[in-house]
Amino acid sequence: MGLPVSQDEANAESQLFLVPSCETARASYVSLSVVFLLWAAIYLASIFSPPLLDDVDTIHAEAAREMVLRHAWVTLHTDGIRYLEKAPLMYWAVAASYEIFGVKEWSTRLPLMLGVLALLLVTYILGKQAYSERAGLYAAVVLATSLGPYIFTRFQIPDIIVGLWLALSAYFFLRSLEQETPSRWICWGFAATCALNVLTKSLIGLVFPLDSIFLYLLITGNLRHILKLRLISSTLVFLAIAAPWHILAALRNPSQGAVRGFLWFYFVNEQFLRYIGKRVPAGYDTVPLLIFWGLTVLWVAPWMVFLPQSVCAVCLRLRKLRGQLSSSQRANLYFLIWAIVVVGFFTFSTRQEYYTLPAIPALALLIGGWLAKEASAESEARAGRISSWVLFAIVVFGSVLGIGLLISSKPAAPGADLADLLQKNPQDYDLALGHFLDLTPEALGMFRPQLIAAVVALLIGAGLNLWLRYRRKPEYGNMVLAGMMIALLACVHAAFVTFSPILSSKQLALAIKRHYHPGDIVVIDGQYHQASTLNFYLETPLRILHEPSGNLWYGSKFPDAPRVFETQASFAQLWISPGTAFLWTDQEAPKELEALPHYVLARSGGKSIFTNRELR
Repeated sequence: MGLPVSQDEANAESQLFLVPSCETARASYVSLSVVFLLWAAIYLASIFSPPLLDDVDTIHAEAAREMVLRHAWVTLHTDGIRYLEKAPLMYWAVAASYEIFGVKEWSTRLPLMLGVLALLLVTYILGKQAYSERAGLYAAVVLATSLGPYIFTRFQIPDIIVGLWLALSAYFFLRSLEQETPSRWICWGFAATCALNVLTKSLIGLVFPLDSIFLYLLITGNLRHILKLRLISSTLVFLAIAAPWHILAALRNPSQGAVRGFLWFYFVNEQFLRYIGKRVPAGYDTVPLLIFWGLTVLWVAPWMVFLPQSVCAVCLRLRKLRGQLSSSQRANLYFLIWAIVVVGFFTFSTRQEYYTLPAIPALALLIGGWLAKEASAESEARAGRISSWVLFAIVVFGSVLGIGLLISSKPAAPGADLADLLQKNPQDYDLALGHFLDLTPEALGMFRPQLIAAVVALLIGAGLNLWLRYRRKPEYGNMVLAGMMIALLACVHAAFVTFSPILSSKQLALAIKRHYHPGDIVVIDGQYHQASTLNFYLETPLRILHEPSGNLWYGSKFPDAPRVFETQASFAQLWISPGTAFLWTDQEAPKELEALPHYVLARSGGKSIFTNRELR
């Protein structure tokens, strides 16, 4: 329920921040310094390695590179073909980074990492507003050191940025509840964040915040608050930001003959049909529902052990919810609804492991709010000790498994190629983490240092946390858990670098680059996304020995699309032409070359480059 405020208070709140006292300012500076240092140690330090990966990583990077090359900021292209699947904001940010810093691996990752920093700062401010200074800091620390956000910012997907806009929209909405008549800046700020979210991940950028707000106001019996949000002017602000790109994209990519235009492809095929699993062409696997729910909790590891009591702190009694709620009660309820809306939305659709990433900031805020009051009551302290025992038990069990893996692993021979030690499971590669199912005891031998360091860090961290909570020093326990995760995520990064040759074709691109001359042909034996790294690092168009499919399927239908797809017959003609031709393949003896002369140029990560003539 909105609480009446004086005109002076309303004017002050329209500025979004009150002037803090010296003591409060000092605490804020300390908290902000901690957040920045955590971000620098975990995220900034990891932007220089490994190489960019095949599939979504370099497909999105290549779209941004071609945007700069073509000076085309409306219609995206990859491999010279229109790429209209995604909203443009992430590509604009990467393209701007390229304009400023040049096309580099770290400049590709920089916008996403800055987005993570912005999300951490907004989470801190939101937690501080909803609960307290300490709660805001804890919420940001939980988010910065959680497993899921780190894993799914290793490649270029915008889901963490969706979480940023949801956090900002939550900030503006909760501020609006504190005012009898919400200021125009609050309402317009909310509209602007929704528009930016639509430009980041299309319609879910509008569905998530609006559904969350509607459910909150319905549960609290305050639906009339919607009428206070300056609907006309807020809608105009939203359209002023979100509409221009959609209109221009529709005008520049209309229906042409049998090719349906942008509006059908973008809204119907890529959103509605994708949601119900009818997208054309198919190619997205889906995570089983129970695993999907479980992974949502796992992504907040190790802090998920404090989630049950954090959720229990939410007031769920309808009579009380229809009364006058405190700011912390309002925030608790809204954060829980936010998380449920995101997870619930994808429960009924096709889903990948990372689709619930936008819900993680809400869970971090709930956990941060509870951690801040843990020391205030014996019942809370007892719950913290129980959770710490649960975490310690999980770590001990995981460490036993880790030690078992270490014992079963075999030292890799000097110079061994990791790809030769893996067991391939191509049926699982449509899942984001499918490649990690390839690991065998022989392959694990190459990850021994990371396994040992991870087991040691987890045992020490979980053990010290448990001891400190029995010493009634939960704040030190939280510091230990954060330090444990810095060490663990460093191990994850090191393992990722070791595994990256399997996921990237950069070394093969460099091998081609040493011999490539303008006019030479580079062909992928398979689908474009399998070797999109070549396109990015060679900065030259590729040919695809495959029927039109995947990311290039729709764009290839336009009359102005360059010739990209080859048949076996046309490929054979290319191969025997006077110029040099390179073939990327993940087959040791590709059948396409059986009757043609061919030479091996390079092998790496289970992939090879063949040429049509011997190169020196």
